[in-house]
Amino acid sequence: MDGTAIKTDDTEVRLDSWYFKESVEFEDRRKALREEERKLDRERREFERERREFVIEKKTEKRQREKEKQLFEMKWKILEEEIKKVASEREQVERQKRFYQYVTEHETKVPEEAGRIVRGDLFFVGVEDKQALKKRYKDLLKIYHPDNLSGDVGTIQEINREYDRLREQYQ
Repeated sequence: MDGTAIKTDDTEVRLDSWYFKESVEFEDRRKALREEERKLDRERREFERERREFVIEKKTEKRQREKEKQLFEMKWKILEEEIKKVASEREQVERQKRFYQYVTEHETKVPEEAGRIVRGDLFFVGVEDKQALKKRYKDLLKIYHPDNLSGDVGTIQEINREYDRLREQYQ
């Protein structure tokens, strides 16, 4: 009995020893798995945080691009309007230039003491209503007023006569 008991005890001791080793290994694996699980959970949270930051950054960039696009479109529209204004003003200057060239070509000379005088009707060519007449008259006064460098008393008198005649005609 003693021999079998020892064998049994020996087997039990070996079995207990094996069970203990397996339990320790199992516990070590469990701890390692828990640690791995915690590590993966931290990495997942870090990844989620980075993903949220990335999404927020992309949304911010998208809004910024939209604002920049709107600003660009507004600036473009302003530029287009200004280009149209400049083209219109340039066309107006060209018309005035042609008009004054026409007037210069059709000037008539009077005696030398009176200086250069042009016919008044040439200054008002193309005027068809009272407002246009008044505007042209004011423009001509700015140019030919005797106080200006290019001013001339005789020309102003002729312009005034023609203006008075046309003003009566349009009333």
